[in-house]
Amino acid sequence: MKTLQNQTFEQERALYGSRGLHLAACRFDGPADGESALKECADITAEDCFFNLRYPLWHVHGLRLQRAEMTEKCRAALWYSDHIEIEDSRLHGIKALRECADVRMTGCDVVSPEFGWSTHRLTMRGCTADSEYFLLRASEIEAEELSMTGKYSFQYIENAVFERCRFDTKDAFWHAKNVTVRDSVIKGEYLAWYCENVTFERCRIIGTQPLCYCKGLRLIDCEMEGTDLAFEKSEVDATLKTPVLSIKNPRSGYIQAPAAGEVIRDDPESKAEIVLGAAGA
Repeated sequence: MKTLQNQTFEQERALYGSRGLHLAACRFDGPADGESALKECADITAEDCFFNLRYPLWHVHGLRLQRAEMTEKCRAALWYSDHIEIEDSRLHGIKALRECADVRMTGCDVVSPEFGWSTHRLTMRGCTADSEYFLLRASEIEAEELSMTGKYSFQYIENAVFERCRFDTKDAFWHAKNVTVRDSVIKGEYLAWYCENVTFERCRIIGTQPLCYCKGLRLIDCEMEGTDLAFEKSEVDATLKTPVLSIKNPRSGYIQAPAAGEVIRDDPESKAEIVLGAAGA
């Protein structure tokens, strides 16, 4: 593997088509403002590198980034690439990850609108993210201790598991399929409408009008705060540990909660069983 150290690259396609390249403390920056520095490459390792130019890592097969810094000017950094490991890095450019596969991220900070669209087989451990439309249409996701802030996250995702996460996000998990969220806090309005086969285990759910128009929805020992008009037209099985402000017209299934401020039944199709009071009382 060839090593390049302490060098600066600013030209268009500066390292195009490279194979077996180790970059150490290099900079992709400069007045030439060249894009696509590492396009169509394979087996690239970059440590302590600075990325300040557009589209640096497209069609890369085999990539390891350690302690990388990608600025706001480093837009659309990783597209159409696969077998990627990113550790202790800052991804701060718009559309930082898209149409990629087999991605592992550890200890990263993401500030990137439209992050992770149509990315498949993504693992995130101990990461933070600030993003709109986070992981739109992504699939086969595993995330632990992910702290995410933004809007419209996890829409249309499929086959995902989230554990010990914190989400402050609006319209999360819309149209999601086959998703499990465990031991997490989810704060935001209109959670998981139109989702299918989504399970929340030991989660705290905060915000208005959650979990409507769902199919195959399950809540296991969850807490709810500020949740009014919950479960409208949903197929749901739920055991709740805290009271609900209001429940509205759940279509089918079973809901057990300590109490509800109001149960609204003005839809003849609302046939779910609702049991209020301590379990087993």
